[in-house]
Amino acid sequence: MDRLRTNEFNRRAFLNRSSGALGMMALAHLLGEDLAAGTAPPSPAAGKAKSVICLFQHGGPSQVDLFDPKPTLNRLDGQPYSEKLEVHFDKQQGNCLGSPFTFAPQGESGITLSELLPNTADIVDDITLVRSMKTESVDHEAALRLIHSGQLLAGWPTLPSWVVYALGAENANLPAYVVLSDPGGLPVDGVNNWSSGWLPAAYQGTTFMSGDAPVPNLATPASVTPAARRRQLALLDSLNRDHAAHYPNDSELLARIANFETAARMQTAVPDIVDLSGETEATRRMYGLDNPATAEYGARCLLARRLVESGVRFVQLFLSGQPWDTHSKNADTLRGLCERTDGPSAALVRDLKQRGLLDSTIVLWTGEFGRLPIAQGRDGRDHNRHAFSLWLAGGGFRPGYCHGATDDVGYSSVEDIVTVHDLHATMLHALGLDHRRLTFPHDGRQASLSDADVTGAKVIPQLLA
Repeated sequence: MDRLRTNEFNRRAFLNRSSGALGMMALAHLLGEDLAAGTAPPSPAAGKAKSVICLFQHGGPSQVDLFDPKPTLNRLDGQPYSEKLEVHFDKQQGNCLGSPFTFAPQGESGITLSELLPNTADIVDDITLVRSMKTESVDHEAALRLIHSGQLLAGWPTLPSWVVYALGAENANLPAYVVLSDPGGLPVDGVNNWSSGWLPAAYQGTTFMSGDAPVPNLATPASVTPAARRRQLALLDSLNRDHAAHYPNDSELLARIANFETAARMQTAVPDIVDLSGETEATRRMYGLDNPATAEYGARCLLARRLVESGVRFVQLFLSGQPWDTHSKNADTLRGLCERTDGPSAALVRDLKQRGLLDSTIVLWTGEFGRLPIAQGRDGRDHNRHAFSLWLAGGGFRPGYCHGATDDVGYSSVEDIVTVHDLHATMLHALGLDHRRLTFPHDGRQASLSDADVTGAKVIPQLLA
């Protein structure tokens, strides 16, 4: 057996024996090293934001029940809608469905919000509310791919992967891109929501779970002494680097080696980060950790703050399945979801602000599309790609500002329209990145997140302070 085959055998055997300690993690972090054989992201300009927390709401929250009041729709409640609508489930199409919830102006800015969002109302002067979003698909998977990666097709890098590729990591002991998953299960489209696509594998998201062991297989087994552990890691490093020398352009292999190195450092850093017991009682109450309805989501929002505070570049929170997909029992479902998420989401913004972190952290609250102004069945709402609402806070976005407008019933964005590609371009700008210059060679061309020559993506200056 030649030397290469011997090393390969030894390496695999060693990995098999030590997998319980090191785990099979794909940790998105490479200490700023470029894995792309001669490609490098452009140097960032001075941006206010250094990190992002995305509170993603799978399923498509109803804008006309939460953020975009429509008195005309309420007057038409129960009546046939006379104009043409794009309906996903056309055989279940019903009459106009007004919102059962009251709306009122909030804060000094006077932005009108639903009664379902009392805590968001408390931070309304810190957020940028966009009421004029549009997307390109009414299918969940395609719309999810678009808002995460800028493409309807699968397999493209997500926004966080682009950001980490461009900006690197701030903390060598933690992954640059962390996903805080729902203990109830994966969201629709699963791990594709945080894929690095064809960017080097180092830039994909690292999943932290809820509970005592947020990163599976991270802890060293009790039977392994510190000295033995150091010898294991030294041997693994030697074997990996010897193997990598034979495949210098294999980004998956180089990423795996870097991931093992990061995993070793994480064994010390992660337990301290995920331990919330040191937070004050006031902070724990603010996030709703004392309330069964908000405790789980609140704990993840609090962990997101601790992660960006420790130098993690991009943190995403996901919900299991697609709970905002209110094809039936729209009003009842929204009540429960807002009870679960509204308080912790607002607490995150408030906490970042009081710690001086909001100026450098973008918080994004969004789903993949909105809902229709007509009923689906008796009390549901169907998908709507022509209008949806989202909000951002911090990171140089304009506080206490409401942008754009929809038509009289909330079906279509008609004023100061913002596309998903515009959103991406503007967020990159806030991070000091030019969406046209942030590229990577793929399929014979310099590909980018915004694909501006095709999509017409542009920075929306009105959204920025």
